[in-house]
Amino acid sequence: MLATRGQVALQYGSGNGDQHLREQICEMVGLQGIAPHPDDVIVTVGSQMALDLITRIFCDPGDVIIAEAPSYVGALGVFRAYQVEVEHVAMDEHGLNPEALRECLKTLAAQGKTPKFVYTIPTFHNPAGLSQPQDRRMEILQICQSAGVLIIEDDPYGLLGFDGHIPQAIRSHDADGVIYLGSFSKTFAAGIRVGWAVAPHGVREKLTLAAESAVLCPPAFSQLTISTYLDTQPWMDQIKIFREVYRERRDATLEALTQYMPEGTTWTHPTGGFYVWVTLPEGMDGTAMLPRAVTARVAYVPGTAFYINGDGRQSIRLSYSFPEPDRIREGVRRLGGVINEELKLMHTFGTLGAARPSVSSQGSTPGPDVV
Repeated sequence: MLATRGQVALQYGSGNGDQHLREQICEMVGLQGIAPHPDDVIVTVGSQMALDLITRIFCDPGDVIIAEAPSYVGALGVFRAYQVEVEHVAMDEHGLNPEALRECLKTLAAQGKTPKFVYTIPTFHNPAGLSQPQDRRMEILQICQSAGVLIIEDDPYGLLGFDGHIPQAIRSHDADGVIYLGSFSKTFAAGIRVGWAVAPHGVREKLTLAAESAVLCPPAFSQLTISTYLDTQPWMDQIKIFREVYRERRDATLEALTQYMPEGTTWTHPTGGFYVWVTLPEGMDGTAMLPRAVTARVAYVPGTAFYINGDGRQSIRLSYSFPEPDRIREGVRRLGGVINEELKLMHTFGTLGAARPSVSSQGSTPGPDVV
């Protein structure tokens, strides 16, 4: 690539990204029912940057946004950085709960507040691993349309369904009320740092200006690397391989959880993506338990990382994307041993997390509790 396109790959480029790559992205998102013009696509340094830019242009300190409970830790970090008030909305086994969303909007309206947007990961959610059915997506869209609230649809895992089915994006039903975020981090390489936003016409120019002020342009070398890969390699075949790899690792995780978790532990059953959300037995504190898990050489992300207010102490997130199945089984075995030891201590000395400050043991908006 450097021999043939070095003058382009090593130079500055367009603020909204390489034209050919944007055309390729339009073809990719067509798999999810989205039909944008290349001008509607803004290439960013990972979709994390897109989320940062959106929050920057829409929100002032003290503004309100709505996010699922639990929600992606990177998104919460962005919202904290811009001093945005986050209202968590509960999830159930089908993802974001529409009734809880209606109630949240009603409560905010009574306070004279209108949220700037609703942030959701409808497909293979991080951290919960759940997906919204199509009727649930339509209901959420209709609620937000009626309230005049923008939706930010974050979809890094949409092509990684284990049955090969690609859910239709919320954006496919509304080109004006939804900003769609995507990324090559999960389907090509995380370190290449290329993502995108598909934005309504009235937003894309502001996003481009914000992107140019932040980085001038996304890295040309990374963009051309991906564009060349998409042009020359059977990338959908590679995604099919990824699906099988992650399905095998998901299966190993669920089988090991069934074998080694003590009574009272529950977990979600993802049909794609990278994550399982585990709810520990009553009274347990995943944050307090983490140092002892690390001592046993097994790690997880505590549930508190996915709440803005310190909720989620009874939950943890497990990722099966990287370890081989045998290592997953061994890790879950060790984790089960740590949890059992914690339970013994609890029975001897009482609830271990009781003295630690927290909004509640599990929170007013607990995550999905699915066996």
